[in-house]
Amino acid sequence: MIRLWEKEAPFQIEEEEAPYMTAYPAGTETAPAMLIFPGGSYRRRAAHEGEPVAKWLNSLGIHAFVVHYRVAPYKHPVPLLDASRAIRMIRQQAEKWNVDEKKVGVLGFSAGGHLASTLATKYDHGISSAADQIEQQSSRPDVIVLGYPVVTFGEHRHEGSMENLLGLGSSGEQRLFLSNERHVTKDTPPAFLWHTAEDEPVPVENSLLFAGALSRAGVPFDLHVFQSGRHGLGLASDHSEAFLWTAVCEKWLRKQGF
Repeated sequence: MIRLWEKEAPFQIEEEEAPYMTAYPAGTETAPAMLIFPGGSYRRRAAHEGEPVAKWLNSLGIHAFVVHYRVAPYKHPVPLLDASRAIRMIRQQAEKWNVDEKKVGVLGFSAGGHLASTLATKYDHGISSAADQIEQQSSRPDVIVLGYPVVTFGEHRHEGSMENLLGLGSSGEQRLFLSNERHVTKDTPPAFLWHTAEDEPVPVENSLLFAGALSRAGVPFDLHVFQSGRHGLGLASDHSEAFLWTAVCEKWLRKQGF
């Protein structure tokens, strides 16, 4: 267990809720790394979207870190602070953890995909004057992988994720700020997205909206929509169609130098 803050984390309520990440090294050689944000409507973190995904990435020779970011009752910006801290820490400790600091990506499912796309559209390049060397590091991911992600808090939103992150009665301004398809720029990292057309809790329009924004901004992306499949498939190893996402994602990651 790697604590994200040595002392109390910002907005910390209870000690046992301190955010941390679990490392899954792919070996002792310097290699790319991926942070994993499991989904769970910002209410919990789904186990099947954590360790199994890390072990799959290890099989590709990629170091993996499952981030136990804080969820409800914590509200925005707490999950984003935890995600930003995690990627900064990996870069700051890159030599110790055998990570190529120029190849650090994020992978998120469902609400974890919202967190990943939030980080990808609201990163900074570090605070050079910060006393904490970790905070001097960039929080920009080099690539993002989004599985059936929550992206928008507009028409096709997932109500539970929005309420858990923003609380009841959130303002239109807050919803727009965290509708990440609205904040894509030419500097947004390259992205891989997959979804199923049958997904009811998080409609496929979430991925379509983000892909459309990437296209308009000229950002490279891959988008894969499978006709069938429920929400929350994870690696989808038992699904006759969607299990292919890992193979095409591997090819895409290789193309990005991972």
